[in-house]
Amino acid sequence: MLVLLPPSETKADGGRGGPLDLDALSFPELNPARAKLLDALVELARDVPGSVAALGLTERQSGEVARNAELFASPTMPALRRYTGVLYDALDVKSLTKAGLEKAHRRLAVTSSLFGVVSATDPIPAYRLSGGNSLPSLGTVRGHWKPVLEPVLQQVEGLVVDLRSGTYSAFAKLRPDAVTVRVVTENAHGERVTVSHFNKAYKGRLARELVTTRAEPSTVDQLVKVIRKAGLVVERTGEHALELVTEG
Repeated sequence: MLVLLPPSETKADGGRGGPLDLDALSFPELNPARAKLLDALVELARDVPGSVAALGLTERQSGEVARNAELFASPTMPALRRYTGVLYDALDVKSLTKAGLEKAHRRLAVTSSLFGVVSATDPIPAYRLSGGNSLPSLGTVRGHWKPVLEPVLQQVEGLVVDLRSGTYSAFAKLRPDAVTVRVVTENAHGERVTVSHFNKAYKGRLARELVTTRAEPSTVDQLVKVIRKAGLVVERTGEHALELVTEG
């Protein structure tokens, strides 16, 4: 089973790992595309105003450009520790056992604007690049990744659980049998709507349950059983589509 997560705009600072080594990352087929994007982002960082404009930053966020300037020299840390925010708080990787971390490496991957996709424990630096950005020398991030990322992800074996957001779903179509999970909140009127905070929090909680379970689900029915056993409310809305229902 492979669970695909979205990244986060916010990244933790620092790290105890050495400088970025592309050969240390999973999905090595993506390294040529990664290298082009890294070089383009470092080159763009020499032009702070240009970076601010291209990355959609405010002047107060101009310090983010310094992160990109140091991509090849700054320390690294595992991807699940690098990404922060509501989803990753709910996943709570710091509390995972050694066995849990080993499962996370096998079962979790993060879609990344800079690296395409990385496994949970892949060592990466802090950076700033969003899925909707466009770089002067390469064009849109989405356009850069789609031709190379799609065939790689479609070759992933076993059950694939898609928790990506819309922006990152556009990076690559998955196999037709990949399971998409939509998080919906039932309001006072009985209507089901998507609420950003609950969406992120429950995706993080679901990812944690799928990491810590001893089960090895290989079908949609088995996946539903694991989710319900964790105390979450899930409904099957299609052959390969689920809705995780939260209370507002």
